[in-house]
Amino acid sequence: MSGVTGRGESRREINARKRISRRPSRLGIPAGTVKPDREFDPEAGFPGLLKRTWQRAEQADDLSSFVEVLLTLDGHVPADIQLRALSAPEEAALKVLCGLTWRTGTDSRKLAGAGEPDGEAAFLGEIGLSTSGRVVLRVPSQRPLDRENLVGGVRRVAWTADLLQAYGQETKAAEERLAETVADCRNWLEEQGPDGRDDLLEQAREAALRTAPFVLYQQQHQYTNFRQANNLTGKTLWPGHPDCALSSLRGLPLDLWSDQDVQLVVCLTLLIRSAGFGRVEEANGTQLTVDHVAHMLERIRLGYNTIPGGVPVPAAASPTVAALDDLAQALRARRQEAGRSAQLYREIHGALMHKIERVAKSPGARARDREDAMVARLTDRLPLTGTTLAGLGDSLAAAPDWLAEPHGDFGTGLEHLVYEAVAGATEVFEADFTMSRGMRSLPALVAALRAQRWAEICDWDITRFFCCVVPHPKAARHFGDSTANVADAAWAMSSRMQYNSWHFIAGNLPRTEEVTARDHFVPPTIPDVAFYSDQHHHGHVNNKVRFSIRTPQAVEVGGRVFNGFIDLRLLRCDGVPFDEQDLLAAHRLSAFVARATGLVAAMAEAGRPVEVTAFDSSWHLSAIAGEKPTAASDAPGQALRAS
Repeated sequence: MSGVTGRGESRREINARKRISRRPSRLGIPAGTVKPDREFDPEAGFPGLLKRTWQRAEQADDLSSFVEVLLTLDGHVPADIQLRALSAPEEAALKVLCGLTWRTGTDSRKLAGAGEPDGEAAFLGEIGLSTSGRVVLRVPSQRPLDRENLVGGVRRVAWTADLLQAYGQETKAAEERLAETVADCRNWLEEQGPDGRDDLLEQAREAALRTAPFVLYQQQHQYTNFRQANNLTGKTLWPGHPDCALSSLRGLPLDLWSDQDVQLVVCLTLLIRSAGFGRVEEANGTQLTVDHVAHMLERIRLGYNTIPGGVPVPAAASPTVAALDDLAQALRARRQEAGRSAQLYREIHGALMHKIERVAKSPGARARDREDAMVARLTDRLPLTGTTLAGLGDSLAAAPDWLAEPHGDFGTGLEHLVYEAVAGATEVFEADFTMSRGMRSLPALVAALRAQRWAEICDWDITRFFCCVVPHPKAARHFGDSTANVADAAWAMSSRMQYNSWHFIAGNLPRTEEVTARDHFVPPTIPDVAFYSDQHHHGHVNNKVRFSIRTPQAVEVGGRVFNGFIDLRLLRCDGVPFDEQDLLAAHRLSAFVARATGLVAAMAEAGRPVEVTAFDSSWHLSAIAGEKPTAASDAPGQALRAS
């Protein structure tokens, strides 16, 4: 293989250029000579949303409207998520006060007498909004809510004697239900034996390590791998850390496990057995009890049973752990079948980091219109024929050689195809930004796979990957009408997507010592549509990633299937969210890009080198802002290094 690319640069020069990760607007400018143009805003993202939610709730005239604003975070999340986050006493209180419950088949009538203090109250309760986004209630026999952990103040709620009596009945039933559940969990764990329990702990610990951040509750106790409050393995706590609640249980006699830990391990096991590690994120922000897991599994079962073909999954024979375990495993088997005849995807509600798996309906007129528009654009700009994206893929497979040759303004046809797919999606889907990521050198990956050099692949840095980001011409309105700022935002997205490729690739390799030691997430396999993602992730907040679609695709390289090897992402900074029909059309487009990538991988296996050299920082500056960066070597005191 030649050491010089079609761009006239040696590989050493290319790698040196790629490692200049500075924002495009500052390429060629000596480091430290430009002041930061952004200061930390303590109310940006989630804190600001909570503040606005409380202000909006305070304007509500009645208790029901007040609670509705809090439960939905003023229309940003479904109320069901917050209802399932309530502790048992809070759940009982909200049921008798407002008639609200997530449980099906229960009498949820609001009792008379709830409202504002009138001097005849038998008890004066409180409702507030915590800084974590949860609705919290002061119930009988509890202290006043901790003002330091509240967004605003509290709303006082009068309880009559009738309300207190109903509350007592609800809490007694909840206590009895919990006692039965915990005993059942302990019996089931006892049946697993010491080695079996250790295996379950290791599985749960690995799930916490290999998935995105989550927050789970056992009454008022919190389990999380997210940021400062970590008590599970994740970015902060290394595997085996003594502060990890799961690691600390390993080898511990079962009778020394707390009731909370018993439920945690059982519930995580049921979730994982139903779909793998990703299912844990579907419990994010809610109580993790057997009742809650049973409710989720039943909703999933009903969804899967709407898919034509296959044998319907029967309901759990009983509410016991053993019966729910059977249901979880049946759902996992059905899920694998369902993925071949229906499109599964996830809704992501960014404010609470909560995910919900859905079964998509068939593509409708809008999805077909999006696809038709993409086909028209691609056939106009690339040597392809066909009337559908799948047809374009067939056309490409019949004559793929141009993918390895210079094409248009690009060094290879693959680069041109990726660019046109991304640019077309920005226009057709009315996105503010669209992007697609992949690997720069498929020949290098093929060679490493053939030699089984797993450690070498794990050692590759993010410069081995690329991401092409194309903004809408009007995207500058979100960034001070500055195309340089848009280029900076695009490069920030590109860099993050390179990291995501790096973060996923090890999850597709054999579980050798080097691979398991390498930080990685389980690669995604189904698409998702996200709402209000500009809340927690600092990059999403800074770059205004509010509504988005992600459509990951698998690619076979060297006989090995790499899940999530490429993806297509669309985002809007404001306006109307994307929906299911947008997702279906976008997923077909990403499948087309994945097919092209697979064809190039096959060329690499046959000995034909194809390298992606475009889509670096300077490319984004030139393509977006129409500027050419000053050569780093021309700037006084400028070293050629990452900054």
